[in-house]
Amino acid sequence: MGQTQTALPTDTWIPATWDEYLQAIQAPDGIKGSSYYHDGRMRLEMSPLGNPHSRDHFIVVYAVGLFAGVKDIDLDGHDNCTYRKTGYEEAQPDASFYIGANAEAIPWEATIIDLDIYPPPDLVIEVAFSSLADDKGEKRLLYEALGVREYWIIDVQAVKVIAFTVENGGSRRIDESQVLSGLKIKLLEAAFQRSRKMNHGKVSAWLLQQLQA
Repeated sequence: MGQTQTALPTDTWIPATWDEYLQAIQAPDGIKGSSYYHDGRMRLEMSPLGNPHSRDHFIVVYAVGLFAGVKDIDLDGHDNCTYRKTGYEEAQPDASFYIGANAEAIPWEATIIDLDIYPPPDLVIEVAFSSLADDKGEKRLLYEALGVREYWIIDVQAVKVIAFTVENGGSRRIDESQVLSGLKIKLLEAAFQRSRKMNHGKVSAWLLQQLQA
């Protein structure tokens, strides 16, 4: 590649071998953020620092955990975890979950989750403030290749949740979760809409009331 880590462009896909990708993410002065590798290209993202991204990130993680708790669903949640198919793909989604029979698939001591050994997460979530086009495009293809079962994109600016079920190497839109049976996407959107006007404590109380109804 012949470029120093600081010279590498961020928030865009650039051609790279797997070894060049590893060199970029392991550099001591490397970019602190998320990294992705797919189809001979890599993408390095700066850590999101804004209030809107962080607040929606909290809401969606909380909502999934609350739904699983109320509905007695086994769940193992991961925040900014790295999933790797050595030499081929790597992703660091904002949030991801192993659900049901897979809830105890990943041992505590695992660091980078090796998808040549362990199953992919059942649900992957990206919170999109400025990365919506990529989350709907290249990352969607990446998660199809990784074999996740469901992929959500939180469109922060439009206050929308774009949800896909993934099967047979492709994906299609859904309005109700397939991996969290009974969870309607519109309920999540309503929670995000309320978070624009009220604090998380009140949003949490409202969500709990809806789920227990």
